[in-house]
Amino acid sequence: MTPEQVKLVQESFSNVVPIAEQAAVIFYDRMFEVAPSVKAMFPADMAEQRRKLMATLAVVVNGLSNLESILPAASALATRHVSYGARPEHYPVVGGALLWTLEKGLGEAWTPEVASAWKAAYGTLSAFMIAEAYGKAQAAE
Repeated sequence: MTPEQVKLVQESFSNVVPIAEQAAVIFYDRMFEVAPSVKAMFPADMAEQRRKLMATLAVVVNGLSNLESILPAASALATRHVSYGARPEHYPVVGGALLWTLEKGLGEAWTPEVASAWKAAYGTLSAFMIAEAYGKAQAAE
C-alpha cells in the first residue's frame, strides 16, 4: 500500500465511524445474503459481533501507517477464525461485503481512488491472514 492509499482509507473510515452501528448491520446482512452458509458460524445475537467488527476495523485502519504494528493481532485473529470454521474461500466473501458496505455508507465519497485503496488494504491484510492461518500456498491461490 502506498502512503496515499493509507491516507485515503483512514480518511474515508473517519466518515464511517459516526454510522458504525448501521455499517456493521449492513455488512453482516450483505455477507449473509451472498453467503448464507456462513451465518451458522455466528451467534444468534449479533450485537456484540457487530461491535467487535467495528472495533477491529478501527484498530486495523489506524495501524495501516505502521503495518508491522498490527500484524501480530491480525495473525491471532486469523488463527481464531480457523477455529470458528473460516476457510480461505471465505475471505473474498468478507472483502466483497466490506467493500459493498463502504460503497453504500460513503455514497459520493466512494471514489475510484478510495475503492482502490480499500481493495489494496483488504488484499494486503487478507493475504497475510490466510498465510498465517493456512500456510503460504493457500495465500497465493
